[in-house]
Amino acid sequence: MTEPMHDAGSARPTERVADYPRPPRLEASTRRIRIVLGGETIAETTAAWRVLETFHPPGWYLPPDAFAPGVLRPAAGQSFCEWKGLARYWTLAAGGRVADRAGWSYPQPTPGFAPIRDHVAVYAGRMDACFVDAERVAPQPGGFYGGWITAELVGPFKGGPGTLGW
Repeated sequence: MTEPMHDAGSARPTERVADYPRPPRLEASTRRIRIVLGGETIAETTAAWRVLETFHPPGWYLPPDAFAPGVLRPAAGQSFCEWKGLARYWTLAAGGRVADRAGWSYPQPTPGFAPIRDHVAVYAGRMDACFVDAERVAPQPGGFYGGWITAELVGPFKGGPGTLGW
C-alpha cells in the first residue's frame, strides 16, 4: 500500500481504497467499533479485524463475545469468498427489530484469514447505526458488499451500478 496521505481537516491519515491490496489483507484494529440495532448497542469492541481489499471500504469483523447475548441467530444460506472461504449468515435482533441475514462469519476460514474464525461482520445499512470510534459510518454502495465508509477513506468504492466487474 502506498504511504497514507493526510487530510488537513482530519487527525487520521487518508486511505485510498484503490491502494488496498488484492488479494485482501487482514489487519488487527484497536479502534472502538460499536453497532446499534433497535435503539440498543448490540456490539462493542476494541478487538476487531478489518479486511482491506482493492476498491472496497474495510469490512469489520468483531469477536462473537462483542455481541450482546441473544442478538445473533443462525440464518439460512451460505456464500463462498475466494479469499476467506465458506461464509455462514446471521440474523440480528434487538429492541424489537430483526435484521434477517444481516451478518456473516467464517467458521473455517482459509489459513490466511484464520484470525477471523467465527468473528461476525454486519451490513452497516441494515443496522440503526455503526460506528468506528465516534464516527457514524456509511454503508458500502449496493446490497452485496459489506464495507463501512469512514471520513478518512477515498474512493471510488466498488458496489454501485456498473462496478461489479472491477
